[in-house]
Amino acid sequence: MTGLRAAVSFLTVAGRSARPGPRTSEWFAPVGALLGALLGALWWLSARVWPPGLAAAIVVVADLALTGMLHFDGLVDCGDGLLAPMTRQRRLDVMATPEAGAFGVGAGAAILLLRWATLDALHPSVLLIAGLWALSRAGMAAVVRTRPYARSGGGLASAFAGDARRVRIGVGAVAGMALCVAWRPGPGLVAAFVGLGAGAGVVVLAQKRLGGYTGDVLGAAAVMAETAGLIAAAARW
Repeated sequence: MTGLRAAVSFLTVAGRSARPGPRTSEWFAPVGALLGALLGALWWLSARVWPPGLAAAIVVVADLALTGMLHFDGLVDCGDGLLAPMTRQRRLDVMATPEAGAFGVGAGAAILLLRWATLDALHPSVLLIAGLWALSRAGMAAVVRTRPYARSGGGLASAFAGDARRVRIGVGAVAGMALCVAWRPGPGLVAAFVGLGAGAGVVVLAQKRLGGYTGDVLGAAAVMAETAGLIAAAARW
Protein backbone atom coordinates (compact mmCIF):
# COMPACT_ATOMS: atom_id res chain seq x y z
CA MET A 1 0.00 0.00 0.00
CA THR A 2 3.03 2.28 -0.27
CA GLY A 3 1.80 3.59 -3.61
CA LEU A 4 -1.58 4.49 -2.13
CA ARG A 5 -0.01 6.38 0.77
CA ALA A 6 2.27 8.25 -1.63
CA ALA A 7 -0.69 9.15 -3.88
CA VAL A 8 -2.64 10.45 -0.90
CA SER A 9 0.44 12.41 0.15
CA PHE A 10 0.87 14.02 -3.28
CA LEU A 11 -2.79 14.73 -4.05
CA THR A 12 -4.01 15.86 -0.61
CA VAL A 13 -2.76 17.46 2.59
CA ALA A 14 -2.72 14.07 4.35
CA GLY A 15 0.40 11.95 4.82
CA ARG A 16 2.97 14.42 3.51
CA SER A 17 5.86 12.20 4.65
CA ALA A 18 5.25 9.43 2.08
CA ARG A 19 7.75 9.28 -0.80
CA PRO A 20 6.37 8.98 -4.35
CA GLY A 21 7.54 6.32 -6.78
CA PRO A 22 6.81 5.03 -10.31
CA ARG A 23 3.78 2.98 -9.16
CA THR A 24 2.23 5.86 -7.22
CA SER A 25 0.30 7.15 -10.21
CA GLU A 26 -1.71 3.91 -10.34
CA TRP A 27 -3.57 5.18 -7.26
CA PHE A 28 -4.28 8.69 -8.54
CA ALA A 29 -7.80 7.93 -9.78
CA PRO A 30 -8.98 6.14 -6.60
CA VAL A 31 -7.67 8.97 -4.44
CA GLY A 32 -9.34 11.48 -6.76
CA ALA A 33 -12.64 9.61 -6.48
CA LEU A 34 -12.40 9.61 -2.69
CA LEU A 35 -11.56 13.30 -2.61
CA GLY A 36 -14.46 14.05 -4.96
CA ALA A 37 -16.83 11.94 -2.86
CA LEU A 38 -15.88 13.89 0.27
CA LEU A 39 -16.43 17.18 -1.54
CA GLY A 40 -19.70 15.93 -3.00
CA ALA A 41 -20.96 14.93 0.44
CA LEU A 42 -19.97 18.34 1.80
CA TRP A 43 -21.78 19.98 -1.12
CA TRP A 44 -24.93 17.95 -0.43
CA LEU A 45 -24.89 18.75 3.29
CA SER A 46 -24.04 22.45 2.82
CA ALA A 47 -26.89 22.93 0.36
CA ARG A 48 -29.31 21.81 3.06
CA VAL A 49 -28.06 24.42 5.49
CA TRP A 50 -27.15 27.42 3.32
CA PRO A 51 -28.23 28.94 -0.03
CA PRO A 52 -26.78 27.30 -3.18
CA GLY A 53 -24.25 30.07 -3.80
CA LEU A 54 -22.76 29.81 -0.32
CA ALA A 55 -22.76 26.00 -0.47
CA ALA A 56 -20.86 26.21 -3.77
CA ALA A 57 -18.31 28.59 -2.26
CA ILE A 58 -17.77 26.23 0.69
CA VAL A 59 -17.00 23.36 -1.70
CA VAL A 60 -14.55 25.46 -3.73
CA VAL A 61 -12.72 26.50 -0.57
CA ALA A 62 -12.76 22.97 0.83
CA ASP A 63 -11.21 21.64 -2.38
CA LEU A 64 -8.39 24.18 -2.11
CA ALA A 65 -7.86 23.21 1.53
CA LEU A 66 -7.90 19.43 1.01
CA THR A 67 -5.44 19.61 -1.88
CA GLY A 68 -3.21 22.12 -0.12
CA MET A 69 -3.79 24.38 -3.15
CA LEU A 70 -1.14 22.31 -4.93
CA HIS A 71 -3.12 21.87 -8.15
CA PHE A 72 -4.36 25.46 -8.07
CA ASP A 73 -0.79 26.65 -7.64
CA GLY A 74 0.12 24.63 -10.73
CA LEU A 75 -2.67 26.34 -12.65
CA VAL A 76 -1.42 29.80 -11.66
CA ASP A 77 2.18 28.91 -12.51
CA CYS A 78 1.12 27.53 -15.88
CA GLY A 79 -0.87 30.69 -16.55
CA ASP A 80 2.34 32.68 -16.22
CA GLY A 81 4.63 30.13 -17.87
CA LEU A 82 2.54 28.86 -20.77
CA LEU A 83 0.46 31.87 -21.80
CA ALA A 84 2.95 34.74 -21.73
CA PRO A 85 5.31 35.03 -24.76
CA MET A 86 8.86 33.95 -23.81
CA THR A 87 11.53 31.33 -24.50
CA ARG A 88 11.25 27.72 -23.30
CA GLN A 89 13.88 28.11 -20.59
CA ARG A 90 12.35 31.35 -19.41
CA ARG A 91 8.97 29.60 -19.13
CA LEU A 92 10.48 26.91 -16.90
CA ASP A 93 12.23 29.53 -14.78
CA VAL A 94 9.04 31.54 -14.32
CA MET A 95 7.07 28.43 -13.33
CA ALA A 96 9.70 27.59 -10.70
CA THR A 97 9.43 30.94 -8.92
CA PRO A 98 6.88 31.53 -6.11
CA GLU A 99 5.69 34.86 -7.47
CA ALA A 100 2.46 35.08 -9.50
CA GLY A 101 2.16 37.38 -12.51
CA ALA A 102 -0.83 38.88 -14.28
CA PHE A 103 -1.42 35.83 -16.50
CA GLY A 104 -1.40 33.48 -13.52
CA VAL A 105 -3.61 35.66 -11.34
CA GLY A 106 -6.07 36.14 -14.17
CA ALA A 107 -6.23 32.43 -14.93
CA GLY A 108 -6.66 31.54 -11.27
CA ALA A 109 -9.42 34.09 -10.68
CA ALA A 110 -11.29 33.00 -13.81
CA ILE A 111 -11.18 29.32 -12.85
CA LEU A 112 -12.34 29.95 -9.27
CA LEU A 113 -15.24 32.02 -10.59
CA LEU A 114 -16.22 29.32 -13.08
CA ARG A 115 -16.02 26.56 -10.48
CA TRP A 116 -18.20 28.52 -8.06
CA ALA A 117 -20.74 29.45 -10.76
CA THR A 118 -21.10 25.90 -12.06
CA LEU A 119 -21.57 24.41 -8.59
CA ASP A 120 -24.12 27.11 -7.85
CA ALA A 121 -26.01 26.18 -11.03
CA LEU A 122 -25.99 22.42 -10.41
CA HIS A 123 -27.89 20.28 -7.95
CA PRO A 124 -25.50 18.69 -5.41
CA SER A 125 -24.22 15.31 -6.59
CA VAL A 126 -21.63 13.05 -5.02
CA LEU A 127 -21.47 10.91 -8.17
CA LEU A 128 -20.63 13.79 -10.51
CA ILE A 129 -17.86 15.27 -8.39
CA ALA A 130 -16.35 11.87 -7.57
CA GLY A 131 -16.38 10.95 -11.26
CA LEU A 132 -14.81 14.17 -12.55
CA TRP A 133 -12.17 14.23 -9.81
CA ALA A 134 -11.28 10.58 -10.54
CA LEU A 135 -11.00 11.33 -14.27
CA SER A 136 -8.80 14.36 -13.72
CA ARG A 137 -6.38 12.29 -11.63
CA ALA A 138 -6.45 9.43 -14.12
CA GLY A 139 -5.47 11.99 -16.73
CA MET A 140 -2.53 13.05 -14.57
CA ALA A 141 -1.43 9.42 -14.33
CA ALA A 142 -1.70 8.98 -18.11
CA VAL A 143 0.49 12.03 -18.68
CA VAL A 144 3.16 10.71 -16.30
CA ARG A 145 3.06 7.34 -18.04
CA THR A 146 3.26 8.63 -21.62
CA ARG A 147 4.95 12.04 -21.74
CA PRO A 148 8.55 13.15 -21.00
CA TYR A 149 9.46 15.28 -18.02
CA ALA A 150 10.35 18.80 -19.14
CA ARG A 151 13.10 19.72 -16.67
CA SER A 152 16.50 18.16 -17.30
CA GLY A 153 17.39 18.19 -13.60
CA GLY A 154 14.21 16.41 -12.54
CA GLY A 155 11.68 17.48 -9.92
CA LEU A 156 8.98 16.21 -7.59
CA ALA A 157 6.70 14.97 -10.38
CA SER A 158 9.55 13.22 -12.18
CA ALA A 159 9.53 10.61 -9.38
CA PHE A 160 6.28 9.24 -10.83
CA ALA A 161 7.85 8.39 -14.18
CA GLY A 162 8.34 4.68 -14.70
CA ASP A 163 6.49 1.43 -15.23
CA ALA A 164 3.06 2.25 -13.81
CA ARG A 165 0.60 -0.31 -15.16
CA ARG A 166 -1.58 1.15 -17.89
CA VAL A 167 -4.36 -1.28 -17.07
CA ARG A 168 -4.81 0.16 -13.58
CA ILE A 169 -4.72 3.70 -14.91
CA GLY A 170 -7.29 2.75 -17.54
CA VAL A 171 -9.53 1.11 -14.96
CA GLY A 172 -9.42 4.30 -12.92
CA ALA A 173 -10.46 6.35 -15.94
CA VAL A 174 -13.30 3.98 -16.79
CA ALA A 175 -14.51 4.04 -13.18
CA GLY A 176 -14.51 7.84 -13.19
CA MET A 177 -16.49 7.88 -16.43
CA ALA A 178 -18.94 5.34 -15.02
CA LEU A 179 -19.57 7.58 -12.01
CA CYS A 180 -20.32 10.51 -14.32
CA VAL A 181 -22.70 8.36 -16.37
CA ALA A 182 -24.38 7.14 -13.18
CA TRP A 183 -25.09 10.78 -12.36
CA ARG A 184 -26.89 11.37 -15.68
CA PRO A 185 -26.11 9.10 -18.68
CA GLY A 186 -26.01 11.60 -21.54
CA PRO A 187 -24.84 14.78 -19.81
CA GLY A 188 -22.45 12.79 -17.60
CA LEU A 189 -20.74 11.21 -20.59
CA VAL A 190 -20.39 14.58 -22.32
CA ALA A 191 -19.02 16.15 -19.13
CA ALA A 192 -16.46 13.35 -18.82
CA PHE A 193 -15.19 13.74 -22.38
CA VAL A 194 -15.16 17.54 -22.22
CA GLY A 195 -13.16 17.35 -19.00
CA LEU A 196 -10.65 14.92 -20.47
CA GLY A 197 -10.33 17.09 -23.57
CA ALA A 198 -9.63 20.22 -21.54
CA GLY A 199 -6.98 18.46 -19.49
CA ALA A 200 -5.40 17.09 -22.65
CA GLY A 201 -5.35 20.59 -24.12
CA VAL A 202 -3.16 21.80 -21.25
CA VAL A 203 -0.79 18.89 -21.79
CA VAL A 204 -0.57 19.51 -25.55
CA LEU A 205 0.22 23.17 -24.94
CA ALA A 206 2.89 22.22 -22.39
CA GLN A 207 4.41 19.70 -24.79
CA LYS A 208 4.64 22.38 -27.46
CA ARG A 209 6.06 25.12 -25.24
CA LEU A 210 8.03 23.17 -22.63
CA GLY A 211 8.82 19.88 -24.34
CA GLY A 212 6.97 17.81 -21.73
CA TYR A 213 5.20 18.00 -18.40
CA THR A 214 6.08 19.33 -14.95
CA GLY A 215 4.27 19.08 -11.63
CA ASP A 216 2.62 22.41 -12.40
CA VAL A 217 1.34 21.06 -15.71
CA LEU A 218 -0.19 18.05 -13.95
CA GLY A 219 -1.97 20.29 -11.49
CA ALA A 220 -3.20 22.69 -14.15
CA ALA A 221 -4.47 19.83 -16.32
CA ALA A 222 -6.42 18.38 -13.39
CA VAL A 223 -8.04 21.69 -12.47
CA MET A 224 -8.94 22.42 -16.09
CA ALA A 225 -10.42 18.94 -16.54
CA GLU A 226 -12.60 19.30 -13.46
CA THR A 227 -13.73 22.82 -14.34
CA ALA A 228 -14.53 22.04 -17.98
CA GLY A 229 -16.44 18.94 -16.89
CA LEU A 230 -18.48 20.99 -14.44
CA ILE A 231 -19.24 23.59 -17.13
CA ALA A 232 -20.49 20.88 -19.48
CA ALA A 233 -22.56 19.29 -16.72
CA ALA A 234 -24.18 22.65 -15.89
CA ALA A 235 -25.46 23.17 -19.44
CA ARG A 236 -29.26 23.35 -19.93
CA TRP A 237 -29.76 19.75 -20.93
